[in-house]
Amino acid sequence: MTDWQTTQAFSVSVHAGRLDYAGTVLFDALDFTLAAGVTTCLLGPSGVGKTSLLRMIAGLAGGGVADCSDRGRLAGRIAWMAQQDLLLPWLNLRDNVALGARLRGEPTDRSRVDALLDLVGLTDQGGKRPAALSGGMRQRAALARTLLEDRPVVLMDEPFSALDAITRHRLQDTAASLLAGRTVLLVTHDPLEALRLGHRIHVMAGRPARLDQPLIPPGPVPRDARDPAVLALQAELLTRLAAASENSA
Repeated sequence: MTDWQTTQAFSVSVHAGRLDYAGTVLFDALDFTLAAGVTTCLLGPSGVGKTSLLRMIAGLAGGGVADCSDRGRLAGRIAWMAQQDLLLPWLNLRDNVALGARLRGEPTDRSRVDALLDLVGLTDQGGKRPAALSGGMRQRAALARTLLEDRPVVLMDEPFSALDAITRHRLQDTAASLLAGRTVLLVTHDPLEALRLGHRIHVMAGRPARLDQPLIPPGPVPRDARDPAVLALQAELLTRLAAASENSA
């Protein structure tokens, strides 16, 4: 555990979650628990409400109650990593990573920023602006910015989907290492990504949407994508997703 991973993990439970969008009920009376200190992956057809569920947990949309197992408030204890890197083009990489503290008017721990840039392989890139970097570099910077927030709960919305296969694989490994011990919800459309990173995997489907019983792959993350056991589970997940697509049509 690194020196910034000092928070005690706790579970997050959503009770009676409800969200309407453009006159359609995406989900209603939805109960869902994020297990403490592990990564939960969420898959499902486009438009079923996966991102909306993330937004509801973050307090940005919908109704329902989110309770923490440590009886604390969830507000202020969440970090969000979006599908796009969302770096500000006029700031260099170091200032982009420290943006959250800057917006809150808090002092920036530059040594911590540099340590995270080193961990994601961007040691020599801190003075560059986003336009000078590859997509993979920018997404690694977004991961560093998420970690700098030092929140016990991390919500990730398809953060690696726009990357090439090799860069995605490397960032999955990096994320698995640096997010160890946190309570993470990762939305993805990639069954293999879910099987590499997820301790628990749900498929979301239906109108209104529900979550199926979790698939719990064996072994530590990140798992080897070539492992026959992982490939067998990928076939099972694809079967679940095909059924989910029919149920959500």
